[in-house]
Amino acid sequence: MELYDDERIDDLEFKGLKIIQNEKGFCFGIDSVLLSDFAKNIKDNSMVLDLGTGTGIIPILLCGKTNLKEVIGVEVQEEVANMAKRSSKLNNLQDRFKVLNDNILNLNKYYKNQTFDVIITNPPYKKKNSGVINDDKRKLISRHEITASLEDFIRVTKDLLKDKGEFYMVHRPDRLVDILYLLRNYKIEPKEIRFVFSNKDKPPKLVLIKAIKNANEFLKIDENLYIYDNKGNYTDEILKIYNKL
Repeated sequence: MELYDDERIDDLEFKGLKIIQNEKGFCFGIDSVLLSDFAKNIKDNSMVLDLGTGTGIIPILLCGKTNLKEVIGVEVQEEVANMAKRSSKLNNLQDRFKVLNDNILNLNKYYKNQTFDVIITNPPYKKKNSGVINDDKRKLISRHEITASLEDFIRVTKDLLKDKGEFYMVHRPDRLVDILYLLRNYKIEPKEIRFVFSNKDKPPKLVLIKAIKNANEFLKIDENLYIYDNKGNYTDEILKIYNKL
């Protein structure tokens, strides 16, 4: 497998899966790993769409955790999409994990409405002109809503998700009101929320959300997920998610 400058192959320590990452670019974080675990009960033979796939970590893990039929990873950055394609080939997943290099706003050119059983996303967390602006364009696009807004991600989901299809997202708790408002506005009903904490002494740092298109109103709040225990070690649940327990 050919690697370019600053690239490396990381062993995901799960079913022999690996991923190509760029040390100076945007590497995947625990949020993507937690999201793939949150969505691991999707139905067999599902058609899945990953909006903003990055280097393809979520599709690769879902291919290992589920019996999905096919997952399409959409990535606007050509260099990053190329890494995802090579990772798919590295894992012999070409028949199950395919990469589309385009903006999510253009997906209506490729797919009819209500094509997908499941849509999953780890979108940029920050509004376009908020927070610390990174000089690295790759990181800027990954972290800020430069090429598509939060509403764009949810509107595209509404169009491409089948009736009663499932939507999974990881985001920051400070955007939760915006997320819930937009989901309900686009008739993707929030059904399950789980807050993720670094430890019991700090406020939540992430929120995992499951929603279903055109579902009835009912929201379940799951038990909190803690990353570290009081000694600074990974909790048992995190170790299980990382297949280390």
